[in-house]
Amino acid sequence: MKLGVFNFNTHYGLRPDDLARALEERGYDSLWIGEHTHIPTSRRTPYPPGGDLPRQYSHMMDPFVSLMAAGAVTERLKLATGVCLVIERDPITLAKEVATLDQLSGGRVIFGVGAGWNAEEMENHGTAFDTRWRVLRERVAALKALWTEDEASFHGEFVDFDPVWSFPKPAQTPHPPVVFGGGTALGRQRVVDYCDGWAPLDMAVGDVPEGLADLRRRCEEAGRDPAEIEVSMWCWDPPDQAKLERYRELGVERTVMFLPVDDRAGGMPFLDRYAELIPKLV
Repeated sequence: MKLGVFNFNTHYGLRPDDLARALEERGYDSLWIGEHTHIPTSRRTPYPPGGDLPRQYSHMMDPFVSLMAAGAVTERLKLATGVCLVIERDPITLAKEVATLDQLSGGRVIFGVGAGWNAEEMENHGTAFDTRWRVLRERVAALKALWTEDEASFHGEFVDFDPVWSFPKPAQTPHPPVVFGGGTALGRQRVVDYCDGWAPLDMAVGDVPEGLADLRRRCEEAGRDPAEIEVSMWCWDPPDQAKLERYRELGVERTVMFLPVDDRAGGMPFLDRYAELIPKLV
C-alpha cells in the first residue's frame, strides 16, 4: 500500500514545492491538494463536521498552480486534486488546465473530483445546490470528450458546445484517472458510473470493510471489474500502524493522511514519522 499526504495549501503553511520535495525524498506516493475558491461570509451552510469553520478553508491557494510548483521540483510524485470542485469551474478551461499539468509533469496527475458542500459558494459560480450532482457528472463527461477527441462537442443540460479543438491532450491515456471523493453509498455508485477511483474519508464511510464490499458489488452489477477501481482511503485522524496495515489487508491501494495545519515546524516531523512505515506497507 502507498502513502499520500493531503495539504490544505494555505499561504502560511508549507509551500507546495517544499512539501513535494520532502514527500518524494521520503518515499511518499502522492500529494493531494483541495479547493475552495472562496468562502462566502454569510456562513449560511454549516460546516459538515460541526462547529466553527476552520480558517484554512477560506485561505486555500489555487490547486493547479500549486501542483505545478510541486511537479516542477519532483520526478515521481503523483499530483492529485483532493478534490477539484468541478461544479465551480468552466469545463473547457478546466480540461486545458488538467491536460497542461499532466503534460508538463510527465503524466503524474490524479484528478480527484467532487461537488462540494457549501451551497452559497457554488451558487456564486452559477450552480444551484440541488443540481450539483447532475452538473458534476455532465462536466466530467464533457472533460473526457475534450481530452480524448480531436474535435470534441457536447450537448447536455448544463454543458453545450459545438465541435472544438482543445489541446494539449493529457499525457496519460486516455486521460488522468478520475477519482471521486465521497463516502456514501450514492458516492460509490457515482464511482462505478463514471469514475476510475474512489477517495473517501474513512469517517464518512463508517464501516470500511462493508463500504469496500459494497463498491465491489456495485461494480459487478454494472459489469465493471472491481480491480479497475483504485481506492485511496483518507484518514481524518492520524492513523496508527495497525490501521494502515488493516487497510492494506482490505485491499486499499493508498492511504492519504492530513498534514498538520498551521504548523510549518511540525510538518517535517510528521512526514518523518510516517515515512518509517512506508517500507512496511509495500
